[in-house]
Amino acid sequence: MNATTITSLKDIKPTAGSVEYVTVLVAGQLLGLPISRVHDVYLVNDITAVPLAPPEIAGLLNLRGRVVTAISLRRRLGLNEAAGVERRMTIGIEHQGEAFGLLVDDVGEVLRFDPADLQPNPVHLDRRWASLSKGVYQVDRRLLIILDVDAVLEFLAEQKAA
Repeated sequence: MNATTITSLKDIKPTAGSVEYVTVLVAGQLLGLPISRVHDVYLVNDITAVPLAPPEIAGLLNLRGRVVTAISLRRRLGLNEAAGVERRMTIGIEHQGEAFGLLVDDVGEVLRFDPADLQPNPVHLDRRWASLSKGVYQVDRRLLIILDVDAVLEFLAEQKAA
């Protein structure tokens, strides 16, 4: 259960009046995570399975000696895992004092937007996806769905309460 850091985002400074998102791809869909919530981007070498864990939890990994819960963003969005994936990218985030890694298909770049340009979710967006989204931006004829990190991890609170 090892991970290799490939990028550190600590040196990126926001510009006044703008918001920045780390872009990722999941099943060909462009998604954005607020840069303020992202700590690392890394490659995953090994994931240790967790018996009886919810399906969204892919397992545990070790990032510089720290145990990180790996969450499959594909499963969280109701999608099947990609077959034959050799390289697994992970977005490292902190949530309520715990370290999590969101497994994604690929990591793009950091994009900056004017918050006033954020549009509501399209009415035809799948309910599951809409419940995890704060809205969308248009990027070169594509939609960038902005993920609500707290909503993505909300299923963990439901598990603890049960």
